[in-house]
Amino acid sequence: MTANRGQRTAADGRELRLWKVGWALTVIFTAAILAAGSVFYSLIALLDFQEIDTTAKLDAKTLFDIVTLSFGVVAGAGALVALVVAYRRQRVDEAGAHREATRLHTERFSQAVDKLGSDSPAVRLGGVHALAGLADDAPDDSLRQTCIDVLCAYLQLPYTPDPGTDPAHQGEHHRYLALRKVRHTILRIIGDHYRRPRGTHRSWQGCDLDLTGIIIDGDVSLDGATFSGGNVSFNGATFSGGNVSFNGATFSGGVVSFDDATFSGSYVSLARARFSGGIVSFHGATFSGSDVYLPSTTFSGGIVSFDSAAFSGGNVSLASATFSGSAVSFDHAAFCGSMMSFSGMKLSSGEMSFNYASFSSGPVSFADATFSGGEISFNSATFSSSTTYFTGATFSNGALSFVDVTGPPLRGLLDAVGVPVPATVTLPVSWHPSEPHPPGG
Repeated sequence: MTANRGQRTAADGRELRLWKVGWALTVIFTAAILAAGSVFYSLIALLDFQEIDTTAKLDAKTLFDIVTLSFGVVAGAGALVALVVAYRRQRVDEAGAHREATRLHTERFSQAVDKLGSDSPAVRLGGVHALAGLADDAPDDSLRQTCIDVLCAYLQLPYTPDPGTDPAHQGEHHRYLALRKVRHTILRIIGDHYRRPRGTHRSWQGCDLDLTGIIIDGDVSLDGATFSGGNVSFNGATFSGGNVSFNGATFSGGVVSFDDATFSGSYVSLARARFSGGIVSFHGATFSGSDVYLPSTTFSGGIVSFDSAAFSGGNVSLASATFSGSAVSFDHAAFCGSMMSFSGMKLSSGEMSFNYASFSSGPVSFADATFSGGEISFNSATFSSSTTYFTGATFSNGALSFVDVTGPPLRGLLDAVGVPVPATVTLPVSWHPSEPHPPGG
């Protein structure tokens, strides 16, 4: 029902809005007369005619010129009428062609959806490819979005978990694997279409993807995909097994959200990804037992948020990442068991904040990081141990703030900022070099 409403809306948007013929001809003739009058008086002014001799006699040549001009005016009027009629015919033909294309699309859409609801996994797989083909050939963006929405909705449907390889459940196990193949095929198709340049045939860039609450339990490649415009939602999704790869992906514009997603037991890689505008959010996400790697990523604009995220196991790495112009936030995040690495990162402009974050266990490394501009803040953060360290880091510009922090001094921090402490660096009194601090701190 929703799909049909979307298709009717698209068709309504393409309905003809043409004036009546009488009105159209009146407007065109009026415009033509005004244009001719403007040209006539412009020529008089240009040629500097002062007056017309009213005593001159009308000879045969002049009379012939007037008759010729009259026929020219009549012919021009006829041409205008023909132009109006041809324009209206063209518009009617285009509207008819669009209605026909929409009708055929609707018929194919209904058949594809029927296949997607089949009990046979093989038929469902055919329905997936049929819907993807319909999205590629859709007459307009609204119909393309409808096809994509149906594919996303299929991924959101609940399914029976794997009963295991027990011979007593062999049939159910094989059916689970077959339907799992259908789900993974949809994800593969999405990756293929988001790798195509925007504006080219079969490109889905700029469309919305609602993958809220889906479960990704196998290998999925979105390498080289471009998310530019539109909204992409992985909110509440579960990444539980397999390798999920966004290597070399580009996030530029629009909103990509992993809010409240769970990363448990999987390997997620965003190596060399580029964040340049828009919003990418991991707000409230849980990283427990997964390896999430963002090495050599580039953040050059936009907002990236890990606010209230929980890092309670596994490895999370932003090693050698480059931050220049983005606002990257880990506010209220909890680091309690993960190995978190910012080693070798470079901050030259923009903002990075860990305000109100808690560091209770697991190493958090800023080793060999370079701070040459921008602003990084740990205001009101809590450090329960000295497992956060800046060994080998360099600080040459920008601002660094540790206002109202709780916990012991961080290893290597004073060596990074230098003594005396620059005015742009704010440290707790107990961390000041005049106060006792552990060796190497």
